[in-house]
Amino acid sequence: MSSSPLTASWISAWIWSETFWLPHNVTWADLERPPPGEEYPRVGQILYALPLAVGVLVLRLLFERLVAKPCARILQIQAGASRQAQPNALLERVYISTTCPDTRQLEGLSKQLDWDGRKIQRWFRLRRNQDKPSTLKKFCESMWRFTFYLGIFTYAIRHLWVSPWMWDTKHCWYNYPFQPLSPGQYNYYVAELAFYWSLMLSQFTDIKRKDFVIMLVHHLATITLITFSYANNMLRAGTLVMCVHDASDIFLEAAKLANYAKYQRLCDGLFVVFSISFFLTRLVIYPFWIVYSVLIESWEIVGPYQSWWLLNGLLLVLQALHIIWFYLIARIAIKAIFKGKVSKDDRSDIESSSDEETSANRSKSPSHTPKSKDSSHNGNLNVNGETHDH
Repeated sequence: MSSSPLTASWISAWIWSETFWLPHNVTWADLERPPPGEEYPRVGQILYALPLAVGVLVLRLLFERLVAKPCARILQIQAGASRQAQPNALLERVYISTTCPDTRQLEGLSKQLDWDGRKIQRWFRLRRNQDKPSTLKKFCESMWRFTFYLGIFTYAIRHLWVSPWMWDTKHCWYNYPFQPLSPGQYNYYVAELAFYWSLMLSQFTDIKRKDFVIMLVHHLATITLITFSYANNMLRAGTLVMCVHDASDIFLEAAKLANYAKYQRLCDGLFVVFSISFFLTRLVIYPFWIVYSVLIESWEIVGPYQSWWLLNGLLLVLQALHIIWFYLIARIAIKAIFKGKVSKDDRSDIESSSDEETSANRSKSPSHTPKSKDSSHNGNLNVNGETHDH
């Protein structure tokens, strides 16, 4: 019985090792004794983000019902009903085990049902689309994200604009880690952390995408970085990192909203703006301004310590992800600009109907081809929510 408290104390001391998290000759006790009238970050303060995350989820539900859905009705976006697959007990049993049968399974089902292989593939395609969310649901989700990113980015810019470390990043490291915590920094950190916790919780009920596991890991890594940068008072660099990442997401969600509302020309334009802003913020400002400061300027002013290597490693991994993401984004944007047609991203959460279905429908009703609200524009940029929360 007596060993249990000792074990817990040892684990806590190991996790929060001063030699790992703090610069040389600095202790947690030093950070608990700020000068009169000032305050340093304490780990316990960031725990308020957990109950606040529940509040964010409730706020989101109210926002989607009272704001997003009325906006969708104004834009004539309906929930709609997906085309139903023909009831078939055998195919339904197979669908439960695999939603995309391989060639061998298709051949076996074709023999059992005496169906053509394409007919079976079409059944599975329709059945998968039955489980997909409606355009209305996707619109509401994107409108919530757009509103949050726009609001939090505006708040961050107002705070950072008058902060010296935005214009001279060396101020991130002067007198580090004995830098006072401002109300703006605390509010920004808690709001971002609560939002990402809410994304973690809602990811299991939101639109399911093919990159579910990747985004789950992304959210966990983001929460870890925000928490630990708060714990060791790396707030000045942390606010810059978060602000840079929020900037381009505004245009991505705006492009998705335009896409769901069938304003194709606006969607294409916003996606190009998103691509440019992503390049500037994450491939120029982030590596050559922020990562440079954390990697080089902090070395010169503070010197390296154990968690310094970990945090810089994570920032460089994030930069590698930025390069991969931008490659995928650039492919879509270039096609939108020069070719006027964009193929669907592999990460799309909506599966298009097959070519034979499209041609069959057109042959049945050639004079009733639906037109988008920007039908004069030949481009077909399909963002469909496949790229998000980078």
